[in-house]
Amino acid sequence: MRDLEGRDDVSALVEAFYHRAFLDPQIGPIFTDVAKMDLAHHLPIMCDFWETVLFRAGTYRRNALQVHLALNGRFPLTEQHFERWLALWVSAVDESFAGEKAELAKVQATRIAGSMHRRMKGGSASQFETIRNRGEFEAESATLGGSVAP
Repeated sequence: MRDLEGRDDVSALVEAFYHRAFLDPQIGPIFTDVAKMDLAHHLPIMCDFWETVLFRAGTYRRNALQVHLALNGRFPLTEQHFERWLALWVSAVDESFAGEKAELAKVQATRIAGSMHRRMKGGSASQFETIRNRGEFEAESATLGGSVAP
């Protein structure tokens, strides 16, 4: 298996993940029924996000946290939702990629899930706090608060 190498690989990963997530009985309805997400519109945005996170491409210039806070206002997102999202992401990565960038994709997803959950719950403790306690949340503000470009 090879590592993630650029936009085409990110696109393949993001597409595989979202197709899996949309069909998932636990989180799929959040995407399809609550957010009513248009996958064709959403995929390029998420490719921008992950390309920026993994390769510092600077193509994502939105605020991921705000989008999820608005969604949480309509449908409360629980720790179990974030855990399932993370499990599906890790599975999608491991199914097709291995290497430094693949590992970074999993580490960053763990950071993102933990940070979003913590911020939506006003800083409440969760399983993700152990990650934070190991000092792995140093980039959360840049990643979630807007542009993640260097």
